[in-house]
Amino acid sequence: MKKSIKVLVIDDSALVRQTLTEIINSDSQLEVVGTAADPFFAAQKIKSFIPDVITLDVEMPRMDGLTFLKTLMAQYPIPVVIISSLTQQGSSLALRALDQGAVEIVAKSEIRNTKEHLEDSRIRITDAIKAAYMVPVKRIGLNKTQPEYTPVVKAGRTGTDEAIYKTTDKVIAIGASTGGTEALRYFLRNTPANCPGILITQHMPAGFTKSFADQLNTICEVTVKEAQDGERVMRGHAYIAPGGFHMELYRSGAKYFIRIRDGALVNRHKPSVDVLFNSVANHAGQNALGIIMTGMGRDGAEGLLRMKEAGSRTIAQDEKSSVVFGMPKEAIKLGAADQVLSLKEMPQRMLAFF
Repeated sequence: MKKSIKVLVIDDSALVRQTLTEIINSDSQLEVVGTAADPFFAAQKIKSFIPDVITLDVEMPRMDGLTFLKTLMAQYPIPVVIISSLTQQGSSLALRALDQGAVEIVAKSEIRNTKEHLEDSRIRITDAIKAAYMVPVKRIGLNKTQPEYTPVVKAGRTGTDEAIYKTTDKVIAIGASTGGTEALRYFLRNTPANCPGILITQHMPAGFTKSFADQLNTICEVTVKEAQDGERVMRGHAYIAPGGFHMELYRSGAKYFIRIRDGALVNRHKPSVDVLFNSVANHAGQNALGIIMTGMGRDGAEGLLRMKEAGSRTIAQDEKSSVVFGMPKEAIKLGAADQVLSLKEMPQRMLAFF
């Protein structure tokens, strides 16, 4: 990693620009080399120098962040970290930005608490920028249209279809971070509707996970939803840990349930993959499959080892198909992975599990 990663901050709020500059410059590996109040000013600065990473708001006057991002990826494919408000519109736009080439999302609170919120998010912000810097960004043509997601009609999911709601003694646990949104989209789109219940911890801030789950639910055969405390894990369902909370599995009799709880950051994250994997090791053991996907850091590595030691089958994503080969690499180093597979191989291997 370079001694100094050059960052351009784009946000229409002077307070946010100032706070982000202070936060980023407080890390010895990062340096803010410019700020811009909107994409027009940013474009002028990019003509003079090419930053290593850009932080970008999506809701701005004159030109919105998505329009700027589309132009940027066609001309200067630079890693982008989206820093967006916790509004329904902001969450939706930020997720669209990931589809259009952005790498990471960091939540920004409402303006009256912005400075305090960003200060609390110092580690999250600096880690997101470092992760983005490691991502090879591809040029995306201006005329390239984003693929339209075809909504899936989920037959047989009414309250009278008892077969859909019968319990299963198997469960699948997945952990991911940087690059995980796209990896999960591929994995779940290739997952059949009769699969065991899937629990997913994707590093994502509060306010974004429901929009992400709702988006996936329109394109997948499985039912995808943001997990709720106390709900039963059912076959044909995928549950995404809500941003800002840990998710755990527990068992009551022959049935699996979900626990959503607050708590301290674990491996700098909440939700934490280790928290999920440790609970699956404790309550599912040999009836579980653990998968660790692309992401920076080591969250989930020790938890996957715990799952393997408890008799679970375990998989780590390979380097070639990972956006950032951090979390899988750490799991492999610990000997936690039974198999190292490409993203494309994972759905087929999952089918063999059940």
